[in-house]
Amino acid sequence: MREAYHEQLQDLAGELATMCDMAATAMEKATRSLLDVDLGLAEEVIGDDVKVDEERARSEEHALALLALQSPVATDLRIVITTLHAAESLERMGDLAQHVAKATRRRHPQPVLPDQVRPYFAEMGRVAVHLARRAEEVIRTKDIDLARQLEDEDDAMDDLHRHLFSVLMDKEWPHGTAAAVDVTLLGRFYERFADHAVSVARRMVFVVTGKMPGSEDQH
Repeated sequence: MREAYHEQLQDLAGELATMCDMAATAMEKATRSLLDVDLGLAEEVIGDDVKVDEERARSEEHALALLALQSPVATDLRIVITTLHAAESLERMGDLAQHVAKATRRRHPQPVLPDQVRPYFAEMGRVAVHLARRAEEVIRTKDIDLARQLEDEDDAMDDLHRHLFSVLMDKEWPHGTAAAVDVTLLGRFYERFADHAVSVARRMVFVVTGKMPGSEDQH
């Protein structure tokens, strides 16, 4: 009985890792659709988002069943709690990738991005996918040193976002209001995607140590 219980706990981590992989793949494809003005790829991302939602529902169902039937304590309880919180972040990451793909679809056949900002989004997409893949590795290995590294790696996304905003605020911006709105929203989608990936990694630190990193600074 206990062996089956611990297998179920391991399954929860596997489900989170699967969701992380799905979110990373979605953002990778969404970025390509954005840069290449690829409507077919955008539609693929939009259609596949339901699979992330279904995976979240499945993982939450399993976590709640363990909570109700096994009354976990200590590390086991932290795993269940983390699953419930992290699954929400991972579903949101999938939603953000879908938002990027929907921007491509909305403006098609015209490109969403002016050439001036394309390099920013190519790099933001690369960083976002990298962070999601790293978070997946943290889930699978429970490597808290790697988890803490993600916070530093997220600085690259924050820097890109700040630089992008400075371009938008330049009085010489030549691309009009609609393009500025699109670029602002898209930049925010990538920034939030990265933030959620870091949040997932932070919760794995909580699983291992019982403390959220930097919790004394949280408000």
